[in-house]
Amino acid sequence: MTKRDIEIKLSSGLEATPIALLVQKASQFDSKIYIEAEGGRKVNAKSIMGMMSLGVDAGDTVTVSAEGEDEEAAIGAITDYLMGNN
Repeated sequence: MTKRDIEIKLSSGLEATPIALLVQKASQFDSKIYIEAEGGRKVNAKSIMGMMSLGVDAGDTVTVSAEGEDEEAAIGAITDYLMGNN
């Protein structure tokens, strides 16, 4: 399992459109991918409803974890996206 703390640098935070794009990106990988917000709330990054329930804003820090054969690539892609490096 790979984990990484990431500060959200998307100017709008994680609202509907950025969340939909994040879920699409996460769904490209076979690994299980989770996003954990402050307070320990952890959701499946491939679940649009789960991601919308996090309420993460720009400047917040989240922990991204992935487990599977392509976990390193998954963490890299999610990190790039959340940091605004689409």
